[in-house]
Amino acid sequence: MVGIHSATAVPRGFYDAFARFLTDQGLGALTYDYRGIGDSGPGSLRGFKATASDWVLQDMAGVLDWIDDTLAPRRIGHVGHSFGGQTAGLLPDAGRIDAMVTVSSQTGYWKAQKGGQKWLVGLHVHLTLPVLARVMGYVPWSAFSKAEDLPGDVATQWAAWCRSPGYLMDDPELPTERYARFGAPVLAYSIADDDWGSRSAVDALMRHYPNVTRRHLEPAAAGLDAIGHFGFFRRQGQALWPEVAAWLMDPTDEGERS
Repeated sequence: MVGIHSATAVPRGFYDAFARFLTDQGLGALTYDYRGIGDSGPGSLRGFKATASDWVLQDMAGVLDWIDDTLAPRRIGHVGHSFGGQTAGLLPDAGRIDAMVTVSSQTGYWKAQKGGQKWLVGLHVHLTLPVLARVMGYVPWSAFSKAEDLPGDVATQWAAWCRSPGYLMDDPELPTERYARFGAPVLAYSIADDDWGSRSAVDALMRHYPNVTRRHLEPAAAGLDAIGHFGFFRRQGQALWPEVAAWLMDPTDEGERS
């Protein structure tokens, strides 16, 4: 069974086609929404209590518990898109995970991003997110992107991570020592046309996991015009999915090491 763990503010339905592919391969897949997002959202986010830490230590950890306790599968896989792969090292009992695949799971530090993305991220994490969270009680993120609106405390904490050179590893309230104990083999993708999850930004985050194999994808090599931060999980990216399924079933240590 594979848990699919979303990027920031991306609802679970975005991963439906990918989840169905994994199920067709005999793996089984589970998608879910972090609290405050999609089907786990309240009528209004104004004043809704949730932090980015809750998304990991409560929601992600709870999904792992449910898979293990209720389904008791022979193997558990973890697929993390951006935030969903960045934070898996914080899980309290990650030893139950047999293999992980991450896609564009990078340090969110704003200066680590490529090109003009650096300045856009810098603007949002220094101004847009903290100001709107304080004034409105939440962040209408859907006005700036195709993602969903953010609970105020999620936005505030995430923005603070993105302003810090070590990203979430600099947060003294997080159990970051758990990364060193994350034993599952990790296949970590970066994508050449993803300025938010650039090759160097993914490398910077993946240094904290002990057992990583790296893939850097060029869209043209995969027969695609573009992939970006989200295209891997869209239907046009399905040529990339068989390697994910193969890794989750039988991880190897082949490939470029980070």
